[in-house]
Amino acid sequence: LDGATSDMATSDMASVCKAIAHGSLMGARGNSGVILCQILRGLTTTFADVEEVDGPAFARGLAAATEGAYQAVGRPVEGTILTVVREASEAAAEAAAAGGATLAGVLEAALARGAAALQRTPELLDVLRQAGVVDAGGTGFLLLLDAALCVVSARPLPEPAAITGPAPAAAASGEHPPAGGDLADLRYEVMYLLDADEEAVGALRHDWAGIGDSIVVVGGDGLWNCHIHTDDIGAAIEAGIVAGRPRQIRVTDLSEEVEEERWVRDASPGAAGPGESEAITEVVAVASGKGLRALFETHGAGTVVSGGQSMNPSTAELLAAVEDCRADQVVILPNNANIVAVAEQVDALTTKSVRVVATTEVNSGLAALVAFDPSQGADDNAKAMVAATEGLVAGEVTQAVRAFGSSVGPIAEGDWIGLGPGGIAAYAADVAGAAIGLLDALVGDSHELVTLIEGDQARPEDTEVIRAWLAEHRPDAEVEVHGGGQPLYPYLVGIE
Repeated sequence: LDGATSDMATSDMASVCKAIAHGSLMGARGNSGVILCQILRGLTTTFADVEEVDGPAFARGLAAATEGAYQAVGRPVEGTILTVVREASEAAAEAAAAGGATLAGVLEAALARGAAALQRTPELLDVLRQAGVVDAGGTGFLLLLDAALCVVSARPLPEPAAITGPAPAAAASGEHPPAGGDLADLRYEVMYLLDADEEAVGALRHDWAGIGDSIVVVGGDGLWNCHIHTDDIGAAIEAGIVAGRPRQIRVTDLSEEVEEERWVRDASPGAAGPGESEAITEVVAVASGKGLRALFETHGAGTVVSGGQSMNPSTAELLAAVEDCRADQVVILPNNANIVAVAEQVDALTTKSVRVVATTEVNSGLAALVAFDPSQGADDNAKAMVAATEGLVAGEVTQAVRAFGSSVGPIAEGDWIGLGPGGIAAYAADVAGAAIGLLDALVGDSHELVTLIEGDQARPEDTEVIRAWLAEHRPDAEVEVHGGGQPLYPYLVGIE
């Protein structure tokens, strides 16, 4: 911002702003997330035309952000993130018009007015008042302003306040839920990215208005992020097919979220929550590296056993992990071809029911966990988890320890090689070159997501080179990067 924006300008302000707008569009989730994406697009569209973001420029950007956010929502009402951003924008404009306003001064004015608006949101929406909370989306927007002010003022971000017990949860959106009628209890949230012309998007909004609510459509230049609550999943997706090409389709059962929120409200300290002691099934996964362990735990694995290529855990280690599980049914994810046979011995050695999903690498294991449901039995989970890995293409980059010939050419000791499902797909003298060659061979036009898991030999500069290549040569594929910390393999690749 004051000091930082001059550095950004020298590295092409317009490109930085375009990347922020595109990244927020691709990654937005949920109603408020999609609206926040439009807010960021409004800010960056304004910033792209200046060399330095000062107070007046930020006020203009916030005004554009407010206008875009309101236009994106089918039926905007007050008491949501929309109220917070509008009042923050009004305060920013007043501060900028006063003359001599610094960027910090404009941010402070916006943050103060926005905070006051946030505290009033329960007065405007009964759902917030009844739950005893303020709007979640507005809270997230104020965090963005607060972080910007910390950067401008060169002060550290404050520590988060301690939470002493379960807090009530409330869903928030930029649209008022219907007061009654057929749309009052819509079950599903449908989201997807849509490749379509602007004219077609108008027809999509019209079609969606008849089948759902909480409609938010944001984007431009042929790419849109679309969100609706509905009972008719098929019609919501078919409308996208008529308008253009929907991709990265996500459907969430909102009734499950309501049940989780009810548990949060009703739980007493120390009570068991969903997926804890009452779980029917738990997952034991094998992985090496601190980052990979954290990834598997975040995705739902109850226990992660250390192991991987050249570090195979023993049957006894896997058995001990299974016995430590509180559930009587367990699914094992070996995540390496050499560990599958060992994992399959465990069921006969324990009174628990153990099923093995024969994942042969890490990305398949993570994909399988997406389908894991602790409230279901091991057999049902195993079937669903196997299905979740179908269609995934996996690869890895490692270093040759000796010279040898291959189908792609002679490989010298120390060369980096890219391994795909069919064996060696690429090689190069450097890590980034081998990774790019592997991706060139494996990523097709129909693929939508590329996941890179960085090992302990990965370098940030190499990752950026790989990202840049994907952005240029596979622009339709979203890229996710995770720190795995695994040895021997600087990059593990998953393609969906």
